Amino acid sequence: MMRDKRCEYFLLFLLLCFAGPACLLPQQAQSPKGTDTVPPPGPRELPRIEEKIAVDGRLDEAAWRQALELALPFETEPGENIPALVKTTVLVFYDRDNIYFGLECLDPDPAAIRARYAERDQFDADDLININLDTFNDERRNYFLGCNALGVQRDGIETVGGDGSWDAIWDSAGRIHERGFTIEVAIPFSSLQFQRTAGPQVWGLDISRWYPRSQRHRFGLVKIDRNNNSYQNQFMKIRGFEGIKPGKNIEIVPTLTGLNTDARADLPDGDFANVTRKFDPGLTVKWGATANLTFSGTVNPDFSQVEADSRQLDINQPFALFYQEKRPFFTEGADFFRSPFDVIYTRTLRDPVWGLKLSGKEGANTVGAYYVRDDLTNLIFPGSQGSQSDSLQQESSALVLRYKRDLGNKVTLGALFTGRSGDDPEDPRQGDYFNRVYGFDGQARFSNRDKVTFQFLGSSTLYPAEVARDYSQSEDTLNDRAFMLGYQHQSRNLNFWTEYYDVGRLFRADLGFMPQVDYRDLSGAVSYSWIRNRGWWSQLQVGTSFSYSEDQESRFLYRRNSLSLFFSGVLQTYFNFMASDIMESYLGRNFHLWSVQTYLQLQPVANLHLVFNSNFGKRIDYANARPGERLQLNPALTLNVGKRLAFGIDHTYERMNVGDRELYTANISQGQAIYHLNARTFLRAIVQYVDYDYNVSNYTFAIDPEYKHFFSQLLFSYKLNPRTVLFLGYSDNARGNQEYSLARSDRTLFMKVSYSWQI
Repeated sequence: MMRDKRCEYFLLFLLLCFAGPACLLPQQAQSPKGTDTVPPPGPRELPRIEEKIAVDGRLDEAAWRQALELALPFETEPGENIPALVKTTVLVFYDRDNIYFGLECLDPDPAAIRARYAERDQFDADDLININLDTFNDERRNYFLGCNALGVQRDGIETVGGDGSWDAIWDSAGRIHERGFTIEVAIPFSSLQFQRTAGPQVWGLDISRWYPRSQRHRFGLVKIDRNNNSYQNQFMKIRGFEGIKPGKNIEIVPTLTGLNTDARADLPDGDFANVTRKFDPGLTVKWGATANLTFSGTVNPDFSQVEADSRQLDINQPFALFYQEKRPFFTEGADFFRSPFDVIYTRTLRDPVWGLKLSGKEGANTVGAYYVRDDLTNLIFPGSQGSQSDSLQQESSALVLRYKRDLGNKVTLGALFTGRSGDDPEDPRQGDYFNRVYGFDGQARFSNRDKVTFQFLGSSTLYPAEVARDYSQSEDTLNDRAFMLGYQHQSRNLNFWTEYYDVGRLFRADLGFMPQVDYRDLSGAVSYSWIRNRGWWSQLQVGTSFSYSEDQESRFLYRRNSLSLFFSGVLQTYFNFMASDIMESYLGRNFHLWSVQTYLQLQPVANLHLVFNSNFGKRIDYANARPGERLQLNPALTLNVGKRLAFGIDHTYERMNVGDRELYTANISQGQAIYHLNARTFLRAIVQYVDYDYNVSNYTFAIDPEYKHFFSQLLFSYKLNPRTVLFLGYSDNARGNQEYSLARSDRTLFMKVSYSWQI
């Protein structure tokens, strides 16, 4: 039975990968606006120049004197399309293999330029530039490639529905000089997807320069209409690219990983013994099957995370916690798989053995698919008031299929399927298991200010018999549905939205993150903003929001009414205040609660960034089903010392009282120090310390009075590009409780080497 399901999933995957593109997509796909042969009015002609240049931050080759010259004349944040404070000149041209950008960023005070060596994608506070390319000219999605004044890179994908991670291989260099700084960029066409045509193409283009001083200014190529909910349809149009090709677009990335872990069987004084020792080769291959469809496969991949997850407070949390995906195989092209419900959450796949993946866009068609074989099966058992979780020591197969179709430039319709199945005949606790989710969704922009989103889903799930009994689940097949409908109005001053969610009691999305089911929820918000172009404040916003939910049998679950205030101004200050009146039902009892939340972010000097969160008010003690009072404080700071050394500190403090007595006090401290030898090499140390103290006399059940955990990690990283890397590291854990202080429980040495070989 299990083998039949695996074959079914695998054949479906192959059908989409090979037959799907051939029958669904035209051989000569055109852009949705038909701009592959006849450009719309006003595109700027982009010159083709075959002279090679050195990407070194110096615009001294003759090719730059023949390039298209543009300027960034508008300040679009915080000012609204007013003259830019400083001058920026942009030069653009292309050749057979690349598109090139050269930027001269003048500055009246070059000593004030904020630039440091940093990890890729980790320098938002610097002077930087962003290049935004809508290569399909569909006004829905764009690549952005940016770098700071030293040439350190960042990149990603922006869509109408949000942002997505994307790591491309491209060249950049930056140079600070007596007049400001210069940036030089070469982007290979093999790193992009674009229209399939031999003739001229029209692309959308915007370029922005971020200028952080007392306020953080954005200067742009085009004016930005704040009454328009689409960024991409405001881009400048450029015309050219005749005959460009992505090349063979084959990338082979062999990897070699090593891991050695010693652990104590008994704490605190047991001897260390080796528990893991492995030295594994792996291979990932990417193939551009067409200019816009990328097929990738991986065998024995290293899905480990070099950067540890930030520790989250897990006391008094009724639902499972969300952790961000950081593994490159899943983050690349993640926007292709996004949907209104979180039914695709790749952190569910814990220990993959191999995987296949397809993603891309041809004309108006977007496809995404992956098939992964996993050695571990993670499960979340959701409910209306809480969730449970388990990890089954059994293999499983996961298949995800996603398809979207653009209708014109304002409507998108989509469909998806996710399926996972597994069994383990050697373990009597396990039996047949499967989960399938299927449905369709859409988004329509009826105007530049109004947008509607919807999604319909169905699911079918069967748990192993003993697992079902252990977690109070039905031993029969569970079938149910989920539905959402949302409307959003976005304009310069007035914004409002409303959403309705309806999720059945037996709905399950085991390849997603949906820890709550069995609810109907109606929520919404309205806000009004005042905006100034110059002065000590730039935006002031007031708003109100509401939420009301009940279960599928119309029993009350939750109500919230809130008032909010937002302010932004000098010293890059952002302040948000929200006060809420809450009624919540838990285990058959209604609790009248309230909360006050604040958020403050500022940068008083160039090298110091401060953040402070607070949350206090009445909250349910979920463990004992009683009302309580909670105070949570979360200060954080980042300190840059010169261009190479940076420190970060983050602390979470939470105290909860019940009946005027302490219930628990929690402290989580996290620190990081990083030293960059250059733009590609760094040394980093991370520490995390957790200290939970419980007042056992105030609990209705037995609980240990103390829990302590200390984690540390040292890492050497050399990254030539996102997939040619060398990592060497050490990490360990120490644990403690009321019986003994912190004792080291395990220690690990690890390494990874990978090389990107492009054909």
